Amino acid sequence: MSESIVKEECAASCFEDISLHNIANMNKVDEVEHNNKQKVKSDELYYPQDIFQKSPHRIIEVMVKEEIEIKDESINIQDFYIKLENGIEVREELVHFTETKYLVKHEPIHGDDKLHQRTHSGKKQYQCSHCDSTFSTSSHRIKHHRTHTGERTYQCSQCNMAFLLKSNLIQHLRTHTGEKPYQCSQCDKAFSHKNHLTIHQRIHTGDKPYQCSQCDKAFTNSSNLSVHRSVHTGEKPYQCSQCDKAFSHKNHLTIHQKIHTGDKPYQCSQCDKAFTNKSYLSLHQSVHTGEKPYQCSQCDKAFTQKSYLTIHKRIHSGENPYQCSQCDKAFTNKCHLTRHQRIHTGEKPYQCIQCDKAFTNNSVLTKHQRTHTGGKQYQCSMCDKAFSYKMGLTRHQSAHTGEKPYQCSQCDKAFTHKSHHTIHQRIHTGEKPYQCSQCDKAFANKSDITKHQRTHIAEKQYQCSYYDKAFSDHSNLIKHERSHTVEKPYKCCICDNAFPHKSDIIKHLITTHKGDQP
Repeated sequence: MSESIVKEECAASCFEDISLHNIANMNKVDEVEHNNKQKVKSDELYYPQDIFQKSPHRIIEVMVKEEIEIKDESINIQDFYIKLENGIEVREELVHFTETKYLVKHEPIHGDDKLHQRTHSGKKQYQCSHCDSTFSTSSHRIKHHRTHTGERTYQCSQCNMAFLLKSNLIQHLRTHTGEKPYQCSQCDKAFSHKNHLTIHQRIHTGDKPYQCSQCDKAFTNSSNLSVHRSVHTGEKPYQCSQCDKAFSHKNHLTIHQKIHTGDKPYQCSQCDKAFTNKSYLSLHQSVHTGEKPYQCSQCDKAFTQKSYLTIHKRIHSGENPYQCSQCDKAFTNKCHLTRHQRIHTGEKPYQCIQCDKAFTNNSVLTKHQRTHTGGKQYQCSMCDKAFSYKMGLTRHQSAHTGEKPYQCSQCDKAFTHKSHHTIHQRIHTGEKPYQCSQCDKAFANKSDITKHQRTHIAEKQYQCSYYDKAFSDHSNLIKHERSHTVEKPYKCCICDNAFPHKSDIIKHLITTHKGDQP
């Protein structure tokens, strides 16, 4: 008889499931030794009656050939120990299988309830040989063992992906079929995996069972908690091979690498825009639907995402929690800080694929790429003007139609855009929602506070192209440069005089043509 290497051990008692053949036949058994343990070797399962009579309570070690009938299924086993009492009862102490698939197939005969009860008893007798993990059933240990060996036995027939567990393969196949069997009972969303539905339902219930041990934040799922913990530890094990950036999670690295490759696999079905990750596409799609469920309680602005509302509220509170470590600048959100820090590092991760130019942020790259394509794809049908953005064209067309749908309720002014109407109404209400964090001044609109804040930091980023003068505001630079170009866009309607600035023509009209004005 050829002996096999023991691979897997059955977790349960198997005596009631073993069918022994010709147990009364006395002719084909060779006794090997006689002491407290008797050893019997046989090509088939033949046992002499006198052994049962002589040794009613002794342990008999039996070596069997490699095929034994278990519940009418031929399953390879290597050896087992049985206790024979009066030739009637056969009790198994240990059964080993030569192949994992036979053990997995065999275990259900003991009943799911018996195996499940071990999870409550806390008994974990199966130790991993590679680490200190223990398990209540051998099959669970087998599944865990694959995480060490890298064995992926379940291959997808439609792509080259392989999985440790069959259940993972079944879930993966739904990405090909589009099947989403798990429907939310409170909204119209459906999911391909049950655990995704469970996590989603916490949005409705408000349940956040995953609590951070270092702060008061809580999360709907464990992965979000893991991402958050890196804020406390600062650990970033995932390093980009093309730049010096590192990330706390692998999927963040994957998304980042698309900046280098230019890969944008998530295509909008309603326009020609594409995105590096699915969440960006979801955010973009709200542009088409117009849905803005997150309303600011201090002004009439609304947002597509809760995070956008959170950032917006900091305009009212003056909070700038993201501080630059290399200068005294602070920002309302992390992405603005990240962009700013590139001024210090010189990093330009956004590379033009048509020339060798690189840029600090994606929006500047997008504008640059229009210099290759001709840039202004949105053409006005009523004049020869063209625009880089659809929004610019829409605003321009109101100049032709004269349409001003946003009427002020307190005066006769009307506006082409809702945002202009909102800012105007603050003249009547006196509302100044934009509070300076460094002094007690407040402003009616964001552009005014931006200009004002430059007076605190003495920032003059708008440089004159003719000599070394700089300005904190772009409009002041334009006015100044007219002194070099002799540009005079403000023409008097009474005489032929022209002026570089609006204030100059107002003065001219008052002093020169005061009596001539209607």
